[in-house]
Amino acid sequence: MNTTVSKDGTTIAYDRRGSGPALVLVDGALCSRAQGPMPELAELLADRFTVYNYDRRGRGDSGDASPGGSGRAGEASIDRELEDLAAVIEVAGGSAYVYGTSSGAALALAAANAGLPIERVVAFETPFVVDGSRKPMPETFVADLEARGPADAVKYFLTKGVGLPGPMVTLMRLMPAWKQMTAVAHTLPYDGRFVAHNGLGRSLDAGQWSAVGVPVLTVIGGKSPAWMKNAVAAVTAAVPGAECREVPGQNHMIAAKAIAPVIAGFCS
Repeated sequence: MNTTVSKDGTTIAYDRRGSGPALVLVDGALCSRAQGPMPELAELLADRFTVYNYDRRGRGDSGDASPGGSGRAGEASIDRELEDLAAVIEVAGGSAYVYGTSSGAALALAAANAGLPIERVVAFETPFVVDGSRKPMPETFVADLEARGPADAVKYFLTKGVGLPGPMVTLMRLMPAWKQMTAVAHTLPYDGRFVAHNGLGRSLDAGQWSAVGVPVLTVIGGKSPAWMKNAVAAVTAAVPGAECREVPGQNHMIAAKAIAPVIAGFCS
């Protein structure tokens, strides 16, 4: 494990492996550098890139200097997460390719839009609700997350945010991963702030990513639901010059071996 320090003094933990151009991996909600898809993905890409897999603030071995350290830092938390990513890019050599998944894809796009030294972005399935193809998130989505305890926050996020059926989430409580998810439930408001504004069933703001000046590849799984495909299509149209690629047979839980060649091809 390695660490760096973000602008507000938060310690950010990361793993580094491989050799070649720097590639930073940005997790989605409820994942950390040890829990989720990124460890396997890092291994698959380490023969072509120096891969930086980091814990977003409040997760794993990363700290959180935000007020209360609980994800309740208001809109400023978006800026703090951008600063965290900037700190990782700095230790990676001052510029990097960035791959983000789910809310991490929204973070990666926001970082490129903010002018962070990013070479290229691969954004997998930004989880926005841009039309009536699924029920939108509540207007109070982030506040509702903040008001709940860990287990209820995870359930609320998975049902109202991700759109999973309630009975499915109830069954998930019996799985070993439930304990790991509730351990980082306090960070869900951070993810919520990156997606809630675009999760209300409205068209995307045409100028939201107008400042993105680097190549962007959006990616969608062939088996993902229509609302997710509509979201990725909307993001592709909104980001200047963005390309889109569909990965057959995959959904939001995309296999590392399926996305690795897509990232390598776009970032080579």
